[in-house]
Amino acid sequence: MNADDQKQAAGAAAAALVEPGMKVGLGTGSTAVWFVRALAERRLERLRCVPTSEATAALARELGLPLAELDAVGTLDLTVDGADEVGPGLALIKGAGGALLREKLVWEASARCVCIADASKRVLRLGAFTLPVEVVPFGAKSTVNRICDVLSEFEIGALPRLRSREGVPVRTDGGNLLYDVACGRIDDPAALGAALKSLTGVVEHGLFLDLADEALIATDAGVERLTP
Repeated sequence: MNADDQKQAAGAAAAALVEPGMKVGLGTGSTAVWFVRALAERRLERLRCVPTSEATAALARELGLPLAELDAVGTLDLTVDGADEVGPGLALIKGAGGALLREKLVWEASARCVCIADASKRVLRLGAFTLPVEVVPFGAKSTVNRICDVLSEFEIGALPRLRSREGVPVRTDGGNLLYDVACGRIDDPAALGAALKSLTGVVEHGLFLDLADEALIATDAGVERLTP
């Protein structure tokens, strides 16, 4: 199978976990799209779905899934979302889709979080994929300088690069900027995540640690289930 076939298989496997009446978090990104589509095809009753981005919300509406606000549903039964890297202990890098803040809010409100991915996303060490850091626009250059100081402490020499599209800075659904860091390798994800989050001006980062309860990784041999 190619990567898209694997993503579709992982999405279908995750959709099979959903039961009628559940409150479900809908992830963002190319793999999560397959989950949302597979979930809609099941036509389950009494679902309440909380999207993690405006893009996912638009797709869910198009497919007829019932949407709800996070504050209105409280604790979610299940959230299914993709990842850019899946490391040991189900430590993840997420945020290529630019929805890391809303994703993390939904993940932390969920009783169970399932990561879905194709086989290429499984790694022995995080860091080959760029790490996104969400920054408020006001004083962004000063914030980036502080981010560089933290990266230096962790012997990461890469400079944060402003994410842009056709020369225009990408804005998150919350109106913030995204900076991508080509770390190369992250030896201590927990310490790096804590240091970045402590910086004034940093809203969130793409390290999702101790949040995933399981991962469904699609391979040519089938969908493999991983636990921390």
